[in-house]
Amino acid sequence: MAKPKRRYVCQACGSVSNRWQGQCADCSEWNTLAEEAPETVFSAKHDLSSGGRAVRFVSLDEPVELPKRRKTGLAEFDRALGGGLVPGSAILMGGDPGIGKSTLLLQASASIANAGGLSVYISGEEASDQVRLRADRLGLGKAPIRLASATSVRDILTTLGTMEPPALLVIDSIQTMHSDQIEGAPGTVSQVRGCAFELIRYAKENGVAMVLVGHVTKDGNIAGPRVLEHMVDVVMSFEGERSHQYRILRALKNRFGAVDEIGVFAMAGAGLEEVGNPSMLFLSGRDQPVAGSAVFPALEGTRPVLVEIQALTVRLASGATPRRAVVGWDSGRLAMLLAVLESRCGLSFSSAEVYLNVAGGYRLTDPAADLAVAAALVSALADRPLPSDCAWFGEVSLAGEVRPVAHGGIRLKEAAKLGFTTAYGPDVGGEKVPGLRFGSLKLLPNLVDRIVGGS
Repeated sequence: MAKPKRRYVCQACGSVSNRWQGQCADCSEWNTLAEEAPETVFSAKHDLSSGGRAVRFVSLDEPVELPKRRKTGLAEFDRALGGGLVPGSAILMGGDPGIGKSTLLLQASASIANAGGLSVYISGEEASDQVRLRADRLGLGKAPIRLASATSVRDILTTLGTMEPPALLVIDSIQTMHSDQIEGAPGTVSQVRGCAFELIRYAKENGVAMVLVGHVTKDGNIAGPRVLEHMVDVVMSFEGERSHQYRILRALKNRFGAVDEIGVFAMAGAGLEEVGNPSMLFLSGRDQPVAGSAVFPALEGTRPVLVEIQALTVRLASGATPRRAVVGWDSGRLAMLLAVLESRCGLSFSSAEVYLNVAGGYRLTDPAADLAVAAALVSALADRPLPSDCAWFGEVSLAGEVRPVAHGGIRLKEAAKLGFTTAYGPDVGGEKVPGLRFGSLKLLPNLVDRIVGGS
């Protein structure tokens, strides 16, 4: 006989516990466990090995038709998606409050609507008048977008069922949606999971490209259950600092395209503007060579981007505790690189404060940035500016070796395209770029000799 079983679900990470407790054992958040509707646990006599329908198997060599994509009218948005919107796909977009998610999606909806497609924008956070005021500020007041303010999934699906399926459906945001079939307030794990399932099912059955806007936690992760990221086809993150005008749209998961593709935008008075050449954007303002500045050719998906890494060292009086501050890079990797420079190269950073910054609000995760960071640190410590037409890339090991990285040729071509004449890094296998002189470095002490020795 079936028996009910109590369970408590963490509203921050989605973990399940059989009893209530003040602190979640998985994410360590306090007062986030909430009781959900009891599950039904069946006994072993309920056999599921019969009564279903047969599953059809297919062979791997069957011809597959590539999905037809619809352009959004924003080339950078299409690039991050892998070429455009795929009908029947579900996209989850997260980002900090006020970063520009609603603005970006409103611009994409207006572009599709102006091109003859049906765009539906449903806001659960703002009233329709608020969205219309934003559209007027962006110059989109005449766009034929179907706009509504609603939070009931039943009402939304009933309304959508009375009209032709839209080309783009925007739900802003999934944490505000509510289903009368599920217990709990909007934003709880059960509500987010259940509402997302119903909306995704509608999108799949009707061939609708749907974008779900998601809130983020203080750690930058999308709020709600992690299963939400598995349910959708694409997970995107809209990143940037409020103090900077630049925004980066990054694909973290994409079933229809490459992962880690990015689109770059600049926030202006008339909304988000596309940045076709982000390398020029992140290198703007480099007029005179300054000690502690190095250029790194990063790679985001298939797109090379040149960014500036800035370092500053300040000598302290004996006995003072030095500070380490990092913006845009991993602080643990900086500590490791400082230890390698001290141990393998004989440089002393123990009595100096170290500050590291990636210009333009960019965030680096590429391990090939090690050599550029090391060059900036050595340049700042020795107070010797690096050549302004030189780029640096390569991964540094704990033994002080400069190890090869992926796509060295693509990085060199991007540097040459922007007028750089010299580059240093690990061996790239004989790839040569016209107009660019490449110097191969095998050990980190070779880098120090080249900077301090001035050769």
